[in-house]
Amino acid sequence: MKKITIIGGGSAGWMTAATLIKVFPEKEITLIESPNIATVGVGESTLGQIRQWCALIGLDDKEFIPHTDASIKMSIKFTNFSNINESFHYPFGLVDLTGNHSDANDWWFKKIATPNLSCSDYANAMYPIMSLVNQNKCTDQKIENLNFDYNRDTAFHFDATKFGIWLRDHICIPNGVKHIKEEIKTINLNEDGIANLNNRYKADLFIDCTGFKAQLMNKMNIPFESLNDLLPNDSAWATRIPYKNKKKELVPYTNCTAYNHGWIWNIPLWSRIGTGYVYSSKFVSDEDALKEFKKYLKVKDGDFKKIKMRVGIYERLWIKNVCAIGLSAGFIEPLESNGLFSVHEFLYYLCRTLKRGHVNQYDKDSFNTACKNAFYNFASFVALHYALSQRKDTPYWKHNFNKTWDQDLFKLNPVLANTLHKTVYDKFHDFKYDPILGLSAICAGNNFAPTDIVSLQYSNRIKDKESLKISLLEIGKKLDRKKQLWNDSVKNIPSLFNYLNKIHNN
Repeated sequence: MKKITIIGGGSAGWMTAATLIKVFPEKEITLIESPNIATVGVGESTLGQIRQWCALIGLDDKEFIPHTDASIKMSIKFTNFSNINESFHYPFGLVDLTGNHSDANDWWFKKIATPNLSCSDYANAMYPIMSLVNQNKCTDQKIENLNFDYNRDTAFHFDATKFGIWLRDHICIPNGVKHIKEEIKTINLNEDGIANLNNRYKADLFIDCTGFKAQLMNKMNIPFESLNDLLPNDSAWATRIPYKNKKKELVPYTNCTAYNHGWIWNIPLWSRIGTGYVYSSKFVSDEDALKEFKKYLKVKDGDFKKIKMRVGIYERLWIKNVCAIGLSAGFIEPLESNGLFSVHEFLYYLCRTLKRGHVNQYDKDSFNTACKNAFYNFASFVALHYALSQRKDTPYWKHNFNKTWDQDLFKLNPVLANTLHKTVYDKFHDFKYDPILGLSAICAGNNFAPTDIVSLQYSNRIKDKESLKISLLEIGKKLDRKKQLWNDSVKNIPSLFNYLNKIHNN
């Protein structure tokens, strides 16, 4: 495949163009975008895997941070998801199991010994990076006594539109990507897929990056697999608000706050905050959702953008000579910052497929399988946040509380790392969660224990419960000593504001 044409700009289109021109400089890469269509504008929060994508195409974050209003992200905070007035973190980076008695279960032993212990303590006791998050600090240097790697354990908050423009101007066009601004009005088909666009643009491979419109995929008549039964939300209102106290509000995490009929994101960029209310139209109208959102923000007016989300994925993402990347392929919902994640992960699979040279049907089927497995795995992980919630204070949360998950569980096949299946199996059969996987932090934050006093007594035939708690308490104290060591280790690290200020004003 020598000639590849991308339809659609935005972050997905320009990430695709940047990836292909860097990995395949010998190929002829063209991007055609409408001069009249604005991008959706979601995806301002990323996950740690974006660092792998940056490495693949040779990006240094210091290059784009000043141009994309970017800040550093080290964690995701969930507020009011498990119960009202409770919160927990899902940090990036690695857990520290040094000297532990039973790996990550040491924290659960601590919880057994001190039942009133807040579930937010799990992240603080297991992830060294939380010492930086809690003190609002950042550095790209090694830290003594802390297993922290800046290029492994951080991600970004940035303006997704500005990021796409920066990729266009600094990576794509300078390296030979041909840029055409033109409305696609005619799509001609043949037995190989798309014959040409507007009666003149031909390619060996067309990549659809046209967002929810899915302009090319819709021409291919591929069934769309909806996830509305699994995931409750299908709409969002988004806006931007100024900082009131930037040094305090500029934090290294995305905050997701469960609300009346969904949840609200808070993404701190360098110059402003991006925020949005994700909700289910089955439980609240668009107008009432906007009123709720404004009440939450304590504002009466502003520039609010309505987003209608299509939740699900196409049955096949690569059909004949058409491949979909980004929202045109599928979307889960914004929880866990999965929008841009699917973009760079699908691009990774695409590059591996194209590296074979001549791409046959088995290659395409393999690509489809890899993408869909990753997608459904992540969808199940997002569903876990709702499945574990104990809230039932509104019709939305009451419906979620009483929802039967079995039917949806059986649809998610095969069983992969972060799925609902995996959580249930680990809790009742293995009595532990893999601490490397995100489900360990989500389960801890929701007090969904892999082991407890009942399982310890039952499995080990222990009758004296009080003596058991005393020994477990000592294990917890050891975790507290490590936590204190981490907190002491970052005392002289610069604040996130000061760290970013040097980059943005260099």
